[in-house]
Amino acid sequence: MPQTMSRFFPNQNTIILIAACAILAGFAALFSFNSRAADKPEASPGKPALTISSVPAQSSQLAVQLAANGSVAAWQEASLGTESNGLRLTEVRVNVGDPVRKGQVLARFAAESLRADVAQARAALAEAQANAQDAAANAERARSIQASGALSSQQIAQYSTAELTAKARVEAARASLVAQEIRLAHTELLAPDSGIISARSATVGAVLPAGSELFRMIRQGRLEWRAEMPSDQLVRIKAGLTVNVAGPTGVNASGKVRMLAPTVDPQTRNGLVYVDLPTAGAAAAGLKAGMFAKGEFVLGGSGGVTVPTQAVVVRDGFAYVFKLTDAQHVQQVKVQTGRRLASSVEITAGLKAGEAVAANGAGFLSDGDVVRVVNTP
Repeated sequence: MPQTMSRFFPNQNTIILIAACAILAGFAALFSFNSRAADKPEASPGKPALTISSVPAQSSQLAVQLAANGSVAAWQEASLGTESNGLRLTEVRVNVGDPVRKGQVLARFAAESLRADVAQARAALAEAQANAQDAAANAERARSIQASGALSSQQIAQYSTAELTAKARVEAARASLVAQEIRLAHTELLAPDSGIISARSATVGAVLPAGSELFRMIRQGRLEWRAEMPSDQLVRIKAGLTVNVAGPTGVNASGKVRMLAPTVDPQTRNGLVYVDLPTAGAAAAGLKAGMFAKGEFVLGGSGGVTVPTQAVVVRDGFAYVFKLTDAQHVQQVKVQTGRRLASSVEITAGLKAGEAVAANGAGFLSDGDVVRVVNTP
């Protein structure tokens, strides 16, 4: 039994040997770690936190603007419809959105019955003209023998009256022919002006009464912006002022004030300002009739301090810039912003013209950070 137990449990010398090996291994690992630490270079103190670019605050001339809201509408919209009664629509040549020119054929009606009426009116005119010639000849013969006494004065008067009646019938027949020709011309619906088709209700095959609307057209494709402004601000608006109307594409359309409404809405106390929009500018801005749009009236200009938009950082609801205190350090400065341009912001308080601020990379900075400035504009 003691021999069996000695197989499974090592003796005291074996235990001591194992412990000594473990201690030696620990010393070897510690020596190796210290060697690697000694070989590793230390981090260089004062390493810049971020590479940025700086820009000085500029003294700029800024526009004084007055913002307003309004709707885009057609300058003038024409209603195009039928002028003849009971004609069948046989052809529709334009659709919504199509540009048209003055005199262009927009639709056609069935003209067979009207051509027959025109032919009948021409025949009636020819008959009236023949009767008028015969009556004129009879009257002339009667007047030529008046001195001989062969005809009484009453008979001569009757021939003269018949001549005048025949002439009147010729004029009536000619007027009837003109009326039928006008009706025939109305079988083609022509554009009264150049513009863009904004609505269509024409349907091929429909038999329409006179006055039925077939199309609506924006005359000359011109749009206008109708701005709603409080009555106390209307006195600052004059005809001819430049207005920048923002479109859904992000492009502004530059228009001109055409007129101010002569009255103010008694409910809202707002008045309308009508602004003409250039066709090309409105198209580039994506403005269409019926849209809601914001705009700004350019009232003049004034000086101010500006910095690039990316130099202003908004944190906790406040605006800040990072001013360079020296070549390597920045200071977080709270500022107040004013007017905004395409790529710059006006600083109304907290910064002076000429002071350098961080531009690119300002959003990653904190107060007192060490920086490396490159690519200074």
